[in-house]
Amino acid sequence: MASAVTGNTLPSGGKIFTTIPDIFFIPEFIFGGLTWCLVASTKVFPANPLGWVMFVSIFCFVLTTLWFFIFIAGGNQSSVWPGLDTAYHFIAVLFYLSSSVVLALVTIYQKTGDFKTYQEEIAAVVMSYITTLLYFLHAIFSALRWKSS
Repeated sequence: MASAVTGNTLPSGGKIFTTIPDIFFIPEFIFGGLTWCLVASTKVFPANPLGWVMFVSIFCFVLTTLWFFIFIAGGNQSSVWPGLDTAYHFIAVLFYLSSSVVLALVTIYQKTGDFKTYQEEIAAVVMSYITTLLYFLHAIFSALRWKSS
């Protein structure tokens, strides 16, 4: 897999499936979507912290989808895109990290409830932290690509 970008342009079309950091789009979809589904399927009290987790997972899922389609369509060929890509992924890391901590805290307090629900909440926490890691790796490699362009 290629990690560097030739010239000042980012890969577009099918090339995004062969370059780092763009290869992280697919796992971000999968684990972000799993986090979204697992949090949506639990009935947890208090709902307010989980509202933040749902906002973050839906927001990042929709924006990553938009970002992915922009990259596929080749709309990322301007010189500002490497910086925008880096900024978006670092913001996504901050959002996901904050929501993962909140989700873990709520899960710890729900330990005395139904065991099946508790297992779903643990799975949601794990998926949330994996998604945070994927966005972090994407952000780091995007920053390296931005610096080299």
